Amino acid sequence: MLRITNATFITSAACADQFITSEKPIIAVCGKSNVGKSSFINMLANQKKLAKVSQAPGRTRLVNYFDFGEFILADLPGYGYAKVSKEEKAKWAKTLDAFFAQKNKITHVFSLCDIRHDPTADDRQMLEYLYYHIIPFTIVATKADKLSRSQQQKSLKNIAAIYKCGTENIIATSSQTRFGLDAVLQKIEAVISVSADEQEFDDEEDGEKNSNKNK
Repeated sequence: MLRITNATFITSAACADQFITSEKPIIAVCGKSNVGKSSFINMLANQKKLAKVSQAPGRTRLVNYFDFGEFILADLPGYGYAKVSKEEKAKWAKTLDAFFAQKNKITHVFSLCDIRHDPTADDRQMLEYLYYHIIPFTIVATKADKLSRSQQQKSLKNIAAIYKCGTENIIATSSQTRFGLDAVLQKIEAVISVSADEQEFDDEEDGEKNSNKNK
């Protein structure tokens, strides 16, 4: 299984001109404010303070990039925080739109929701956006430690019904107990593998085109 041993912060980006490109797969993490994005990232990294966890929602206003060895992780601004001004929300929305406009550079997206609650209108809009633009994604239901196992299963079925997907397409996680970490790592490993195969195929196609040009 994939092992992450030395994840590091790279940079923060406030606009499209500052977004980074990489030969490594870029995996994004998105979700509403206070859904547990920073805790989720720290769980993946096996670190406590790689991504800053704020007690006040709505603090992530930039795209924060981290090097996870075999892939780059992009932490996107949280959405849906009610106490933020309309102007600030508009800035975040513009940043998200600009990021996803470069969809060819995005390998996968982990879309986080709180397992205790129905997905919000903003959550549903995010998934509709990913569906529409054909961006591969996985739904992650955070804070699973707050529910019993039977409650988790009931909630996952409800979330799946709202999102119109199967429960097998949702990974329940807990940053407190590290529940679901192996499933997330397995998914990332599969994403990296597919990305490598696609890159190899593209390289072969480019090689054939160059060969034909030289004939």
